Amino acid sequence: MEQGVSFDLDLIRRYDQSGPRYTSYPTAVEFDESFDEAAYQTACARSNESGRPLSIYFHLPFCDTVCFYCACNKIATKDRSLVQPYLERVYRELEMQSALFDRSRQVEQLHWGGGTPTFLNNAQMIELMEVTRRHFTLAGDDVGEFSIEIDPREADAASIKVLRQIGFNRMSLGVQDFDPRVQTAVNRIQTEEQTMAVLNAALAEGFRSISIDLIYGLPFQSVESFSKTLERVIAVNPQRLSIFNYAHLPERFKPQRRINDADLPAPEVKLDILQSTIARLTEAGYVYIGMDHFARPDDELALAQQAGTLYRNFQGYSTHADCDLIGIGVTSIGKVDNTYGQNRRGLDEYYADIDAGHLAVFRGIELNRDDLIRRDIITQLICHFGLDMRAAEARWGIQFADYFADSLEKLQGMAEDGLVEITADEIRILAPGRLLVRNICMAFDAYLAAKTGPIGFSKVI
Repeated sequence: MEQGVSFDLDLIRRYDQSGPRYTSYPTAVEFDESFDEAAYQTACARSNESGRPLSIYFHLPFCDTVCFYCACNKIATKDRSLVQPYLERVYRELEMQSALFDRSRQVEQLHWGGGTPTFLNNAQMIELMEVTRRHFTLAGDDVGEFSIEIDPREADAASIKVLRQIGFNRMSLGVQDFDPRVQTAVNRIQTEEQTMAVLNAALAEGFRSISIDLIYGLPFQSVESFSKTLERVIAVNPQRLSIFNYAHLPERFKPQRRINDADLPAPEVKLDILQSTIARLTEAGYVYIGMDHFARPDDELALAQQAGTLYRNFQGYSTHADCDLIGIGVTSIGKVDNTYGQNRRGLDEYYADIDAGHLAVFRGIELNRDDLIRRDIITQLICHFGLDMRAAEARWGIQFADYFADSLEKLQGMAEDGLVEITADEIRILAPGRLLVRNICMAFDAYLAAKTGPIGFSKVI
């Protein structure tokens, strides 16, 4: 696959709109409370017939301090005593979930997200992994993709050593920006020394992949200031980089109300930062994977994209496409068989369900055939920047031009603008369209087409 991206300011401005990130299709806004524990259990029984490997996501919601830009489901607290009661419910949930899946189904992917997973102390992290192994069969280190999100302010060489010993082999490090003025404005004071100490410890312990997260569009950022952070990161040569666009939605996320709108970079400055960043990462040899993600050419994500096996799920891009995903903990979302199911979003409600001996699944959706077809199309586009229409016809028994007549019509303007190339056999996203892949995927979104008024998603750029 040709891997590259070009930056066309006029096109980006013209297509700059809100849209889904497509970590799932249908997106979570379509989840419904008619999908409950019983529906989830039925889906699990169906999934056992497939024998597919498993993936487990753990949501560990606690943070010591709140970062003002954060849009994650978290609980900001100094009280570390809250962890153990939460873990006790997680252990019960693991036991209930494990009863629904054949023990022969191996867990090939495991992820701890948050919150701040290392808010747990070392003993608690060891215990959580021990309980997980008690209930599920985890793949060996050579096969398993076991990752954790790290806040370098909440980790040190000792905790990194523990994480490697209990099985983690990948991590993402939250940096956002090294500039002290930016850090103060978003309430995330984190020295470069703290970050590098954790990164060097991970390298010493043999973590196979390290990703560094940066955010552009934060208060007081400029092309020059962000470039300084980027140069420091490039110098340590991480396998992956995530360059996220800050979505300022204070009406939805209360911590963002503490960010002064006047301190945010103007839209044209944000675009300048993005353009400069893409150019510098390309010069440094990184490949644009898509949707904010860059990787070294020898990284598993880049290799999977070249091989046509890349996948996308709630944790982002993945090399493990054919897994059923089990969500553990408050707010977690799972993908089992042809369904998505989400746990309770409030801690009290989550505890109440688990304490009563019930799974905490309270809403979700069972995908119909049209959903499955459209999910497949969107996944191909967002992972591989292209689609073999004849192969899709063979997979689904459809006539592509008839089934997606409306979608192809929506793409015509994008084709005229040079974002996509449409032939009789394929759709190919061209270099100017790769930053706008969300817009292209939206043409195939049946739910979006039926909506009127504001759609409540972040801007695509």
